[in-house]
Amino acid sequence: MLVFQSDFGLKDGAVSAMKGVASGVSPDLKLYDLTHEIPAYNVWEGAYRLVQTAPYWPAGTVFVSVVDPGVGTDRKSVVMKSMSGHYFVTPDNGTLTLVAEQLGIQEVREIDEAVNRRKDSNESYTFHGRDVYAFTAARLAARVISFEQVGRQLENKVVSISYQKAVFQNNQVKGAIPILDIQYGNVWTNINKEVFNKLNIKIGQDVHVQVFNQDLKIYEGKVRHVNTFGEVKEGEDVGYFNSLLNFSLGVNMGSFSEKYKVLSGGEWRIVLTK
Repeated sequence: MLVFQSDFGLKDGAVSAMKGVASGVSPDLKLYDLTHEIPAYNVWEGAYRLVQTAPYWPAGTVFVSVVDPGVGTDRKSVVMKSMSGHYFVTPDNGTLTLVAEQLGIQEVREIDEAVNRRKDSNESYTFHGRDVYAFTAARLAARVISFEQVGRQLENKVVSISYQKAVFQNNQVKGAIPILDIQYGNVWTNINKEVFNKLNIKIGQDVHVQVFNQDLKIYEGKVRHVNTFGEVKEGEDVGYFNSLLNFSLGVNMGSFSEKYKVLSGGEWRIVLTK
């Protein structure tokens, strides 16, 4: 199975071209889309969508992630095999930050473009998603090449984007706001139940919340800790655990992001207290 992610959108033929290259390698491949609606150049969001999705796919699945503002430069093109047995074909530009952390790195190889590049594409410098990543990923998924034939083995580390890890310190829980639940405007954090529970806040009690963009405080207030939105009145703010079991902020039948102008990314952080 081959799963594609990009910031290309679906307005033109870029995604179809990548799938065409993959089908040319083997028409028996199963091709799927993760998303092609990553905001342009937003490597961080690409990193998050990978880790949000990859654990639900079988071991052996090959992911192609192309959010590549440095296309054609000296950034490395790599394939990372995770400890979970998934393969990630991508520029090494921070895209692998979260899957490397959460799934672990088994091995990293640099794509040898002398052999793993679409024929007659050497003069194309701005569409490595088609000419290098889709082609290499399809060859790997179809077992035309082994993982060792991708290219030379690299050190077991990748380019990483810095962000606030979830920690409990001085009776506070600190974390990041890596992503929004875009459709509904909910604000997702990286704070899991184990860390949150150190505050000893029960269902039905309030959580004191501060949200910062770098050092600028964007929001401060209290939200009700609930299991689900229907436990409060329409328009009321809530704190709940999302489908990934991370603490999140929402509004019953509304958008927390729009209401309080809270966005997401590596520069956004949150502080919770009782």
